[in-house]
Amino acid sequence: QIQLVESGGGVVPAGGSLTISCTPSGRTFSGVPMGWFRQAPGKERQFVAAISESGATYYGGAFQGRFTISRDNDKSTLYLEMRSLTLEDTATYYCAAPRFRFYNSMFYYQARQYDYWGQGTRVTVSS
Repeated sequence: QIQLVESGGGVVPAGGSLTISCTPSGRTFSGVPMGWFRQAPGKERQFVAAISESGATYYGGAFQGRFTISRDNDKSTLYLEMRSLTLEDTATYYCAAPRFRFYNSMFYYQARQYDYWGQGTRVTVSS
C-alpha cells in the first residue's frame, strides 16, 4: 500500500518556525516531484511548494522567501521549513506526489496533477 505520512505539525507562536516532514512508503518517489499543499478551515486547498526529482523548487507566491522545500532521496523524506509564521499560516498541510514526472512546469502548482496524498499534519500558529 502506497502511503505518504506527514509529521511535525503542532502549535507554534506567531513569528516562529517549524519544519514538517513527509515520509512515503510502498514505493519510491525519488524519481518524481513532490509537493506541499495546505488547507485552512473554510478555504480551498492551496499550493505551497513543490520540488522536482532533480531538486528544482517551485513556490506559491505567498511563501517564496519564507518557506523552504527540500527532499532527501536517500531517506525518502520531503521537508518543508516554515519561518516567520503568521496566524494565516494555520492550516492542515498535505504532502503529495504524482505517479510520473511532470513535463509541464504548470503541473507543479495544480493539485489535480498529484495522485498520492497524505492525511495531513495540522499546524496552528498562536498569537
